Amino acid sequence: KMSSGAADLRQRKKQNCTESDKMAPEERNKENPKLGKSPKYMLIQRFAKLFFGCLAAVTSGMMYAVYLSTYHERKFWFSSRQELEREITFQGDSAIYYSFYKELLKAPSFERGVYELTHNNKTISLKTINAVQQMTLYPELIASVLYQASGSEEVIEPVYFYIGIVFGLQGIYVTALFVTSWVMSGTWLAGMLTVAWFIINRTDTTRIDYSIPSRENWALPYFACQVAALTGYLKKNLNCSAEKFCYLLVNASTYTFVMMWEYSHYLLFVQAVSLFLLDSFALAQTEKVHEVYRIYLFSLIVGYLLQFENSALLVSPLLSLVVALMLSKSLQMNMKKSTFVSRLLKIMYIYLVLTVAVTLNFLLKMFIPHKENEHLLKFIEVKLGLNTTKNFTMNWLLCQESLQSPSQDFFLRLTQSSLLPFYILVLIICFFSVTQVIFRRICGEPLKETVKLEDGRIGERPEIVYHVIHTILLGCLAMCLEGMKYLWTPYVCMLAAFGVCSPELWMTLFKWLRLKAVHPILLALILSMAVPTIIGFSLWKEFFPRIMTELTELQEFYDPDTVELMTWIKRQAPVAAVFAGSPQLMGVIKLCTGWMVSSLPLYNDDDLLKRNENIYQIYSKRSAEDIYKILTSYKANFLVIEDSICNEVGPVRGCRVKDLLDIANGHVVCEEGDNYAYSKYGRFCHEIKMNYSPYVNYFTRVYWNRSYFVYRINTVISFQS
Repeated sequence: KMSSGAADLRQRKKQNCTESDKMAPEERNKENPKLGKSPKYMLIQRFAKLFFGCLAAVTSGMMYAVYLSTYHERKFWFSSRQELEREITFQGDSAIYYSFYKELLKAPSFERGVYELTHNNKTISLKTINAVQQMTLYPELIASVLYQASGSEEVIEPVYFYIGIVFGLQGIYVTALFVTSWVMSGTWLAGMLTVAWFIINRTDTTRIDYSIPSRENWALPYFACQVAALTGYLKKNLNCSAEKFCYLLVNASTYTFVMMWEYSHYLLFVQAVSLFLLDSFALAQTEKVHEVYRIYLFSLIVGYLLQFENSALLVSPLLSLVVALMLSKSLQMNMKKSTFVSRLLKIMYIYLVLTVAVTLNFLLKMFIPHKENEHLLKFIEVKLGLNTTKNFTMNWLLCQESLQSPSQDFFLRLTQSSLLPFYILVLIICFFSVTQVIFRRICGEPLKETVKLEDGRIGERPEIVYHVIHTILLGCLAMCLEGMKYLWTPYVCMLAAFGVCSPELWMTLFKWLRLKAVHPILLALILSMAVPTIIGFSLWKEFFPRIMTELTELQEFYDPDTVELMTWIKRQAPVAAVFAGSPQLMGVIKLCTGWMVSSLPLYNDDDLLKRNENIYQIYSKRSAEDIYKILTSYKANFLVIEDSICNEVGPVRGCRVKDLLDIANGHVVCEEGDNYAYSKYGRFCHEIKMNYSPYVNYFTRVYWNRSYFVYRINTVISFQS
């Protein structure tokens, strides 16, 4: 029966940790004749396999970190640049993160630096923020502590130390993917293929090329470690030492992941749903799954306390789901052990959990004050077509490439590297095998304690079932939002590599095909070695020359106009000056000069979103007086207009900043499918360059170059013509 099978599964954890460790040598020899014949040889063989596998995993991670460092140097000529030119390579929100790292290093003490960040009133005008909480600056806190405690001040420059840590974490990321594929397939050949596909598809697996300090570059390596440990933890017949190690690693990596990224609980929610479905069909040890739920709960509570009582964690769907699962489990355990009731409860289990989770989340949001991520729900409504809006911020987000559906080029790149075809093949085989296992469980057939190669039942392995569900859920998200591909594609590499290197997967396929001409076990073993070898050689031949060309080809990144602007600000602008302009440029100004700004490229705060929309009005068709009132309300002293935004020629009409502003301000009239712009004022960024009244009454041009025009906002208004 399904209920009795679930009860049996709950006892396996204790059995594994007692009977397997206390098993007599004679019994072990009976179970494994090879071990009885030559125990020393088998021990040496296992040690050699483990040693060379670990060596290959660590080497792959180190080589990838060196590769990133070399590529970064070739792209930006980093070592030959001045400090200002290096800092300009950090764009948008990346500039803000690095600027706070600089401030921590300049502080007289670490404690003083942390205090200034938590009570920061020198970044955004008229606003005091807790930058550590609002921007999740724990990576910068750790980096600054390590830099000062290690005595690196006289050895390496701060910027090299900072990006070195990020590149090192990317090496750990790759190593974790290597280990996950190795644990699932049993051969480190799968790990090598995972790394190869990851690097070849680097455009779609990581954002490290575009935004080094971004939160996901700090956080996702820890999530990869958590997934690797969870994969081992879910395995059957795991000895006690390995199980405890995996449990501790899951615990540590989950907590660290929560602390590193403000959106981590959403990704953990997807993982929790995968484990929930895994447990619902009694395909894993229930006690192990609920131990992971407890880890989630502990991480959220500790994260809430250490993140200055972050209410977003309390109203997160992850917390509601975990509490609902624990309540449902206690109700299930208190039920009478009737066969009919147990089956009925299994049928209603998913509905029960979802109902409790949704209700609890609604109640938490009702009683706990929170403002975080409200715009995310509004965005989802508009994205799904449930609502329409003229709001500038919402439409601007919808126009971002990362929030669009993935392009055909994305699938073409994955196909050219042979990743997508093999992923689909592996996913189909695993999915149908899992479906067969679920059907057997519903019919009351118990799972086998150990799945042998000749059984051809890869869907009975709980870690495989988990990864199948997880990759399908992440894939659905990636099909909706292109930015989610950075979460999905690395695990596509891992799952595809595991599949082609796994004899069990090939054996499952041959069981369905009922091969008789060739011995299926022998053919499965041959294909599990031959197919990845052929793939590896083809990838080497086609892509290795391209990678080497990237490393040997000197690229040039030089932005003289921005360098000139930053130099002028540092030399000519008053120390107490406040600058206004696009949020992306304000982030660079804050980093390179240290001057106060009126807005920042942050999208998790309603007040900052409103500020950004108001200051973007400098590119709208509003009067000089309106713009002057907006800027002076934020105590701005200087205005910076970017020619690239003012004269933007975007690939998609309607997604340019000035188009979105015209829609939001009602300056666009739609008649018979055509859009007509109407306003009694010209576009401000154009009109102010003409130097005529009333613009010269409010603003005085003090600096310009090919890309930027800087105007002083007059404190005394002159109305002379």
